Amino acid sequence: MNLFDPFQQRSLTLRNRLVVSPMCEYSATDGVPNDWHLVHLGSRAVGGAAVVISEATAVSAQGRISPQDTGLWNQAQLQAWQPITRFIREHGAIAGIQLAHAGRKASTLRPWDGHGPVPPGQGDWLTVAPSALPFDTGWNVPLALDDAAIQTVVADFRAAAQRSLEAGFQLIEIHAAHGYLLHQFLSPLSNQRDDRYGGSFENRTHLTREVIAAVREVWPAELPLWLRISATDWADDGGWDLPQSIELARMVKPLGVDLIDVSSGGLLPHVKIPLSPGYQVPFAAQIRREADIATGAVGLITEAEQADSIVANDEADVVLIARESLRDPYFPRRAAQQLGLKIEAPAQYQRAW
Repeated sequence: MNLFDPFQQRSLTLRNRLVVSPMCEYSATDGVPNDWHLVHLGSRAVGGAAVVISEATAVSAQGRISPQDTGLWNQAQLQAWQPITRFIREHGAIAGIQLAHAGRKASTLRPWDGHGPVPPGQGDWLTVAPSALPFDTGWNVPLALDDAAIQTVVADFRAAAQRSLEAGFQLIEIHAAHGYLLHQFLSPLSNQRDDRYGGSFENRTHLTREVIAAVREVWPAELPLWLRISATDWADDGGWDLPQSIELARMVKPLGVDLIDVSSGGLLPHVKIPLSPGYQVPFAAQIRREADIATGAVGLITEAEQADSIVANDEADVVLIARESLRDPYFPRRAAQQLGLKIEAPAQYQRAW
């Protein structure tokens, strides 16, 4: 098995094992994607990726990370996504969308406008979380969700999944990583509830499992559903960790999750993460082996041989490329050349390949 072998996910055949990871562009207006998103995502489909996953797309206005996030909570957003997904599919890639709710990390400035929360009166909004614990010093104290509000979140994910189908997406990834709302419920460091959504591992995973079930109610059985998790909080004491991630992966597979996209961190500020090329790959490999589920590896994967070895060594089924894809939209084509392979180019580009 190598990086350019096809990979079956339900009724879809991925043309290779390279996936464009969701990357926030902070460039939408009122959640509506625009020409930037068409060119950004479309160029990576032309570049040869098997799946192109949109940035974290909010299931509600309250769930946005920044005011400039894309969304899928209304008809205008749905219609704006349609030409983007059509272009991706026309160029041989699968159009994927990551559905998300930022929880206590919502209402934040986009990176080039500063850091931390949106200042009061400048487009900020009320943030929510499992418990009234701010992300960091100087951040907003979120409102702890009551049971009715939690059910609204579940309904928002279900409705966004239905809109995803109508918008032309073929794959959904549920975002339960990087310290956003579902991750906040998973980790005991951010979830201090004493009801059915807090306390035990079973209770802390309840909302994630409810969201998966709600999405699967409307997402066709022939289309794949992925789940992104943070395998560890990188906490010095307690927190979400790899053994819990493995057990969660075992629990969600029967619910209709086809692949675990394995990242890490994001729940806590100022943690020390041992960054190195492929530093998260061992998490993907262990979850794949012990939970018997397909996994995706991500994190400082920048070279063709590196990506190929991950697949060849059965450490993951797909490799998700993020920052290297920003640097080079044609990374899959370059990787194929470096590995001595040839992949078909669009007719318009064939004279260059």
